[in-house]
Amino acid sequence: MIRIGTLWLLVGLLPGIAAAADLASTRAAIHRSLDAQYPRIDALYKDLHAHPELSFQEVRTAAKLASEMKALGYDVTEGVGRTGIVALYRNGSGPTVMVRTELDALPLEEKTGLPYASKARQVLRGVETPVMHACGHDIHMAIWVAVATTLLELKDQWSGTLMFLGQPAEEAGGGARAMVADGLFTRFPKPDYGFALHVGPAPHGTVSYKPGVINSTADSFSVTFKGRGGHGSRPHTTIDPVMMAGRFIVDVQSVISREKDAARFGVVSIGSVQAGNAGNVIPDTATLRGTIRSHDDETRSKLLAGVERTATAVAMMAGAPPPDYRVVEGAKAVINDDTLAARSGTVLKAAFGNRARLNAEPGSASEDYSEFVVAGVPSFYFRIGGLDPAAFAKAIATRNAVPGNHSPEFAPVPEPSIRTGAEAMTLLVLDALQKK
Repeated sequence: MIRIGTLWLLVGLLPGIAAAADLASTRAAIHRSLDAQYPRIDALYKDLHAHPELSFQEVRTAAKLASEMKALGYDVTEGVGRTGIVALYRNGSGPTVMVRTELDALPLEEKTGLPYASKARQVLRGVETPVMHACGHDIHMAIWVAVATTLLELKDQWSGTLMFLGQPAEEAGGGARAMVADGLFTRFPKPDYGFALHVGPAPHGTVSYKPGVINSTADSFSVTFKGRGGHGSRPHTTIDPVMMAGRFIVDVQSVISREKDAARFGVVSIGSVQAGNAGNVIPDTATLRGTIRSHDDETRSKLLAGVERTATAVAMMAGAPPPDYRVVEGAKAVINDDTLAARSGTVLKAAFGNRARLNAEPGSASEDYSEFVVAGVPSFYFRIGGLDPAAFAKAIATRNAVPGNHSPEFAPVPEPSIRTGAEAMTLLVLDALQKK
């Protein structure tokens, strides 16, 4: 065996699909399949992009994917975990392999200028908001259908059960948990292996992967400071919750800079501030919502305690009542199975050469695919690039930021991104289901 970083490559015991002859013929068959089906996949992608839906509101999206999978011959169950779908295809004896995609989008107004840009609007917490696929879930869904199609065309090469999962509410969190609670692994076969991918701001045609921890935990919190409102010209007669909110936003960062171990990853970010509706009126309350990210339980506990203590102290300093503080436990870190990561990484490296990269460190984003890992599904989660390589290189050379996930300008290049993701995922599933 050869060790590269923390990844062991099983030289002499490589998966059959990584053998040069087998890999070349398999890749050629995948390319033929993608060539034939791409016009349909492209139309599906653009339709999904133009009609995004928020978490647990993915009614049209789920119906669209369910229809695609039924037409292919999959046994489809809808409404799992509210708006999720499960599509099964049995092809003899062998392992069960799960392939997951997300269905939901984000409450953002699209600014990409694409001809198929979203103009959709939905209601979130009682307020109508624009909606956009700003995280690439539309790319993921297109890949998902392409892989489902290709694997059926190559079913003489594998044996086992395919389990294609359309998961709701990844962005808001809770979708994976809802599916598990709805009997995902009791009503349906529990997978022997699970796979998922994510597109991001890297050159299209590239893939990246990592064994072990690959991203962060995510907890959301809200703080409502309770003051005493009044006229903006007479602040001495009030207890100003906006002032408390401002002090909290600044002071809470001392938890990161002075309490957290500097060598460990940890982030506290405030993404929403709501207070009052007139410039000359001091309101009674101010509500902030934020996120807490970390890679390990010790740092997570320290951040949670520090945020709550800071909120309480800010209110006390202002002579205000204690704030309402609420934490919602979110996604845990996704942990790739070491053995599956070694096997899958070998396949990716053999197929994509220097376009396949082994990551040294976990990322800072979070992902509730972790619920499936916690439920006992050995998994491999990897990333693909989605941006034009020349534009990406120019941005790096000029030190300009490139629009990434959750940006209203995030616009992966569809065809090369979808083709790379579909080829990579198909190869990995074929490897896991290879006939003995």
